[in-house]
Amino acid sequence: MNDQLAQLKVLLATLGTNPFYTRKLAGTGLLDGAASPAEFSVRCPFTTKAELVADQQAHPPHGSNLTFPLERYTRCHQTSGSTGSPLRWLDTPESWTWMLDNWETVHRQAGTTAADRIFFAFSFGPFLGFWTAFESAQRLGCLVFAGGGMTSVARLQAILDLRATILCCTPTYAIHLAEVAAKEGIDLRRSQVKTLSVAGEPGGSIPAVRARLRELWPGARVYDHHGMTEVGPVSYECPVRSGVLHVIERAFIAEVVNPATGKSVGKGERGELILTNLGRTGSPLLRYRTGDLVQRSACLCGTTDLALEGGILGRVDDMVVVRGVNVYPSAIEEIIRRAGGVAEYQVRVSQRHALAELTVTVEPAVDGGGPDVERRLAAAFESSLALRVPVELAAPGSLPRFESKARRWTREPG
Repeated sequence: MNDQLAQLKVLLATLGTNPFYTRKLAGTGLLDGAASPAEFSVRCPFTTKAELVADQQAHPPHGSNLTFPLERYTRCHQTSGSTGSPLRWLDTPESWTWMLDNWETVHRQAGTTAADRIFFAFSFGPFLGFWTAFESAQRLGCLVFAGGGMTSVARLQAILDLRATILCCTPTYAIHLAEVAAKEGIDLRRSQVKTLSVAGEPGGSIPAVRARLRELWPGARVYDHHGMTEVGPVSYECPVRSGVLHVIERAFIAEVVNPATGKSVGKGERGELILTNLGRTGSPLLRYRTGDLVQRSACLCGTTDLALEGGILGRVDDMVVVRGVNVYPSAIEEIIRRAGGVAEYQVRVSQRHALAELTVTVEPAVDGGGPDVERRLAAAFESSLALRVPVELAAPGSLPRFESKARRWTREPG
């Protein structure tokens, strides 16, 4: 924690030239420093995405959260926009190096070495995570391949031809690739992929999704982690306990708070993850409300880094209350994947008389959906959630597939 404090002091000392935080921290005394991370958390207000969006609209195109003159910045990336208006984010070479250092931690914790061959199965657009993952692996000495602009069949063939040992993509796309392989007669037992490095969705820490991925990619271990364009790479999977993520606390001050009260929660309790990135001084975030729902946990693996049981459980604002029951997207996915026989699904949330109702549409898997998939899923929902959830069937191949973050939930007004 002494290292945290030293980095925090350096960060706070730079903010006098940052218009966004100069305004925000006026009157807190933090521009003169903090005696400890705990004192900092008490005195520093939260930063929200809504504030950042409003700031970029008021000060286009990059906003005023810039510590240095524009000439110092060499990278521009953008959030996916999956939770609202996209944000542009600038980085200096120093901030970029800080993020690559964090990504190296993610790679090393997954057992990645210079002997590995990594296939990145996504299009390299403005989203930050693709680029940092790629460049940090290259820096480690890995042989890296950018699979942008390729069909799923072409990617599968390249994975085999290049003898890739690590596949980096979303959990959804790893499942989809296996589905395409089965359709095209490509035997994934021929692949040398030993690690599925997945992120972008909660699925990587959901037991049923992990089990499905291991079944589809024989011999491969599933490795989860997460990050955000706004803050960079954040966590790595516990080397001892699968499904537990550790925040890289040498790089972040991490808190878990009650979303309604802003007060810290204890171990075993759920709350919203709050992050302060200590080394990204060019475009910093202090006590950023990530919107990620997590559960604090005790971990006996030897690290003191904050442990998150079940990884990212979902988004705080994604919870739907259905007849008095709190329902999260990750819970629905766990039930569907555990039941089996489903290739893809969608969830429709409708409001009737101010009450939310769920309807789940599923596309049966070619290898085992069966005529009873509706009945089995309906029974599984009722057993797990104590709710009756209508289940509808879709024609094979009719539901959308996703390369990046899956968007399976739709909301309809009543």
